[in-house]
Amino acid sequence: MPRPVFRFAPSPNGPLHLGHAYSGLLNHDLAREVGGRFLLRIEDIDRDRCRPAFERAIRDDLAWLGLEWEEPVRRQSDHFADYRAALDRLIEEDLVYPAFLSRGDVRDYIADEEAQGTSWPRDPDCAPLYPVIERNLSRRERNARMDAGAPFAWRIDIDAALERLAGPLDWLEDGAGPQGETGMIAANPRAWGDFVIARRDIPTSYQLSVVIDDALQGITHVVRGSDLFHATAGQRLLQELLGLPVPVYFHHDLVLGEDGRKLSKSRGDSGLSDLRQAGMTPHDIRRMVHLI
Repeated sequence: MPRPVFRFAPSPNGPLHLGHAYSGLLNHDLAREVGGRFLLRIEDIDRDRCRPAFERAIRDDLAWLGLEWEEPVRRQSDHFADYRAALDRLIEEDLVYPAFLSRGDVRDYIADEEAQGTSWPRDPDCAPLYPVIERNLSRRERNARMDAGAPFAWRIDIDAALERLAGPLDWLEDGAGPQGETGMIAANPRAWGDFVIARRDIPTSYQLSVVIDDALQGITHVVRGSDLFHATAGQRLLQELLGLPVPVYFHHDLVLGEDGRKLSKSRGDSGLSDLRQAGMTPHDIRRMVHLI
């Protein structure tokens, strides 16, 4: 029987904090408990924010915590061809379309609709769903806009995609969702509307790259924060459309700040390097995230 494969996949766009430490340690511990493999993956498709210095710091922090991973480490920016191949398949099957509306265009369109009494739907993150008015643009008009250099993103046509499914869409949840959901979870990708699959200048998005990476690396167990619980629905849809294997999912509780909010790099929450410099030990970190 193949060995279970776990992964920890941070983005090098800032220093790791306690939430990352908890997720990395939990993945590492679970892999060791079942005699599995533990992989480190660097999710650096955001070329504007990701920095080599942050990647080096990630490796240093994880090694200090006592984590050991297999080499070589998969770095997403080295594998755009893998994502491009998947994107081309979705384009060829007419499951995605180029979407040209800017954020301002979307705000204005929704504001007009709401002014006329429409209750505009929101996704699980409370963001308004993208208007679907460009689905029926002719191929000639789409190509003309793209050839002219108009900014666009590739978006899934959620109606067309769901029509391709042979049966219900679900996943096995070994952790627990926001409402304590566990066991077989019914996936509802429609809740995300026509979500982004790729950008014009980057042939992928988080949703696409994560399912491709997990499949190519043979990941059997995805252990990550509960903030990504609902995002699993869109990933399950892509797995079905692309014929990819389905891992077991385990969504764990988040490590929260003293004010009860999720820890964030952008808010400047204390990084692991700061805690190290303050004299903390790996044992202290495990105690702080309730792993001992």
